[in-house]
Amino acid sequence: MTSHSAKLVVFVVFPNVKLLDVTGPMQVFADANLMAPNLYDLKLVSEAGGIVSSDALMPIGTDSILSLDDTKIDTVIVAGGSGAFAASEDERFVQRVLRLKAKARRFASVCTGAFILAKAGILDGRSAVTHWDSCDRLRDRFVNVAVREDAIYVQDGDVWTSAGVTAGIDMSLAMVAEDMGRKPALDLARSLVVYLVRPGGQSQFSGPLQRQFQVTSTRFEDLNAWITDNLSSDLSVEELAKHVSMSPRNFARLYKQHTGIPPAKAVESFRVEAACRLLEGSNVPLIEIARRCGFGDDERLRRALIRGRNIAPGAYRERFRTGAANC
Repeated sequence: MTSHSAKLVVFVVFPNVKLLDVTGPMQVFADANLMAPNLYDLKLVSEAGGIVSSDALMPIGTDSILSLDDTKIDTVIVAGGSGAFAASEDERFVQRVLRLKAKARRFASVCTGAFILAKAGILDGRSAVTHWDSCDRLRDRFVNVAVREDAIYVQDGDVWTSAGVTAGIDMSLAMVAEDMGRKPALDLARSLVVYLVRPGGQSQFSGPLQRQFQVTSTRFEDLNAWITDNLSSDLSVEELAKHVSMSPRNFARLYKQHTGIPPAKAVESFRVEAACRLLEGSNVPLIEIARRCGFGDDERLRRALIRGRNIAPGAYRERFRTGAANC
C-alpha cells in the first residue's frame, strides 16, 4: 500500500534481469526509511506483472507497469542485466517505459538498463553511462547519446544512468542525498559499508567512504562535519583541539586512534574532496578553488591533488567535469 506522503520509487524489471541491479538500489531506499520513516514507497513492476526470472535463480514478484497508470511516481529505476538487450527490442515494453517517463520526477537506469532508456529516446541529446563492457555498443547503436565511459554514474537533468552492478548503489545514495541531504546519506552509506560518490557524474577516482567521513566511531562526527563546512578556516591541530576543548597532543592522539589517520591528513582529504567537486561541476578558477577549500594558492592545491588523486587539477577538470557551469 502506498502512503500518500511517501515518494514512490518504481523498479522496472524484465526476464533475466541482474538481481543486484534491483536489490542493491532497492536496499538503499529501504534503509533510508529506517532513518526517515515513510519517506519512500517501493514497487517492482514488469511489462505483464507476475513472476520474473533473474540471472541468479531467484524469481522476482512484480506488478504490471499498467498498474501505475493512475499513480503519482517520484523515481523510476530501470534495472540492467543480460535480458536488457532483448527487452530494448520489445517495442510494447519500451513504449510503456516511455509512458512512465512523463509521470516521474526522476528517471534512471542501472548498468545495461541504459539501452532501454536509449531505445525509448530518453537519452537523446544527453550524457549517459552503462557497464564499461557495453559503452562502445551503446555509443555505436545510439549516436545521439553522449556516452561517458569513465563515469560511475551520470546525472543529466532529471535523467540518471549508472555503470555496472554496484554503481546503482552509488547512484541511489546520491539520490537519497538529493532528497535528504548529504549527512544522512553519509550515515546511510556507512551503515551499508559502501562508497558514497558525490552528486553529479563521478569518475572511478571517487574515494571510499573512509576518506569522506574519517570515523570508525561517532567520537569526531560533529567535528568532521564542522570541518567540511569551514574548509577555508584555520584547521590546524591547535585550532581543532580548541573546537573540541582538548589539548592539541591529546586531540591528535585520540583523533588518529578513532579515525585511523592524523588530523592534518584528514583535513587535506576533506579539502581535496571539496576541490574535486568544484573542478567537476563548475568553471571556478583554480586560484579561487584553492582559496575556498583552504589551500591558500593553486600550487598547494596542485600538490595536494597529486598526493591524493595522482593527477593535477587542470587534468582532473578536463577529464571529469560534469558539464558547463556558470558558478
